[in-house]
Amino acid sequence: MYAATAARLREMILEGELAPGEHIDEKALCEQFDISKTPLREALKTLVTEGHVTHRQHMGFRVAPIDQEEIASIFEVLHGLEETAGRFAAERITVNELAKLESLHRQMEAFHRDGKRSAYYRVNQEVHQLIVDATGNQVLANLYSSLMSKIHRARGIANADADVFRWKESLEEHAAIIVALSARDGERLARLLREHSEHTAKEVLKALSAAIGDS
Repeated sequence: MYAATAARLREMILEGELAPGEHIDEKALCEQFDISKTPLREALKTLVTEGHVTHRQHMGFRVAPIDQEEIASIFEVLHGLEETAGRFAAERITVNELAKLESLHRQMEAFHRDGKRSAYYRVNQEVHQLIVDATGNQVLANLYSSLMSKIHRARGIANADADVFRWKESLEEHAAIIVALSARDGERLARLLREHSEHTAKEVLKALSAAIGDS
């Protein structure tokens, strides 16, 4: 039971339902999950070891804070990786990979239409990683994946903030990316991917600043 509880709490943290620095109300969570305090405590201890939660004696558990400067620095590197990936992917993407990307984009359109924000974001991540993987450069793909994992929680906070979530604009940018990729226009694709990354960074950092301020 504690493993399932840890998985649910981890998802809540990564998706931005629990904000950085927020005090974790154990009583409320026990009622929400319909469990006793023992499995909840075990789950929280697991998340402490993972770095998602902090604990101080007599002060309880809190969601671990996020270093805004680190997130901003990671995004600066990601901008360059996206741009580089665009140039290589346009040359090297296979017909099957392109077909899969087009299928994923249609899924994103459906999730946008149905208001399924979390599902949209998961497919969005898959699209970006597939474009990077299509470069055939494993070093680039591994580095990109590693850095993206570090900003996942910050991305989740932005997705949960309706005031900054630029959903329609993001989908339109993705459509333009697919068109450039289909045309194998490397320079245009590189520019679109970098601009999209910069727009995302602005959105995420704004939401992160607001979340930390509120907490």
